[in-house]
Amino acid sequence: MNRALISLVAIVQREALRFVGQRGRFLAALVRPMVWLVVFAAGFRAALGLSIEPPYQTYITYEVYIVPGLCGMVQLFNGMQSSLSLVYDREMGSMRLLLTSPLPRWWLLFCKLLAGTAISIAQVYAFLFLAGLFGISFSWSGYVAVLPALVISGLMLGSLGLLLSSTIRQLENFAGVMNFVIFPMFFLSTALYPLWKMAEASTLLRDICAYNPFTHAVELIRFALHGEFNAWALLWVVLSFAIFLAASVRGYDPARGMIRRRAG
Repeated sequence: MNRALISLVAIVQREALRFVGQRGRFLAALVRPMVWLVVFAAGFRAALGLSIEPPYQTYITYEVYIVPGLCGMVQLFNGMQSSLSLVYDREMGSMRLLLTSPLPRWWLLFCKLLAGTAISIAQVYAFLFLAGLFGISFSWSGYVAVLPALVISGLMLGSLGLLLSSTIRQLENFAGVMNFVIFPMFFLSTALYPLWKMAEASTLLRDICAYNPFTHAVELIRFALHGEFNAWALLWVVLSFAIFLAASVRGYDPARGMIRRRAG
């Protein structure tokens, strides 16, 4: 148990120091959602003609509606960037040293996920603070209730990035893979518009959004910010996290996973 806790603290500290040294990453994590919130929200609202009435029976503005989706965006990008560091560590050899330590592989990868999730939560709360300065705020109970939702959604999105990193051979290929994952997941979700609006355009697209794990992560965050609990979204996110993590552990197993196939 002591070794497991020591490894957890060491990995979290390492990722935190790396993040502190990358100021541009923190600024990008804030600028990106703020641009969507301040610049694009008005255009999307006008183009879509949205009048939001969410399941919690409270009329809200479109800006308030998309804030949970932008929180999910922050965590999605952070999960991909954290997995990018794994690809770099594998090329430099530090990942190999980590996985050869006398601890279960799943625990080491889970520690990496926890470290990335903690960083993403700090970014999300910084974004919520900036959104509050623009008059887009929630109740204090909502800010507290959203913390467990952010932990679960951050772990799920981080495990997705971890799975992708186990399939990538070279660091140069990662940017292309991210573009094929991040933008489809973000736009084919309820981050910017509700499912009923998507159904007006295409039933197929509506179904894709409904089965998108990122949709359920956003809904989990959205309900939590308004003091509500979405059990269905929680089930989807936990199930997706378990599947992604199990596939990642197999992918990082030199004896069976994708790393060995690439070496061959």
